[in-house]
Amino acid sequence: MRQKATDAEVQAALAKLPGWELEDGAIMRSFEFADFKQAWAFMGRVAEAAEALDHHPEWTNVYNKVLIRLSTHDADGLTRLDFELAAKIDAFVAS
Repeated sequence: MRQKATDAEVQAALAKLPGWELEDGAIMRSFEFADFKQAWAFMGRVAEAAEALDHHPEWTNVYNKVLIRLSTHDADGLTRLDFELAAKIDAFVAS
């Protein structure tokens, strides 16, 4: 079982992840792209990163919009993996 982050750890990690919001024990962020093809390509990159970490997001996609929600179910909250994946996701958007 993965270790759940403390409230202080969550706040410190969120401070390094602009755009991510804490909601109901998870961190969430929405992304908007020029079109569906770009959104789908982004989701493919996130899927590869998630597989490598063995940590998978909850997400929805409608045309050019992707909403990602991260939490660690077996820890019943947030762990370092959520913040690590969020940082990778942000790097994909920046590149």
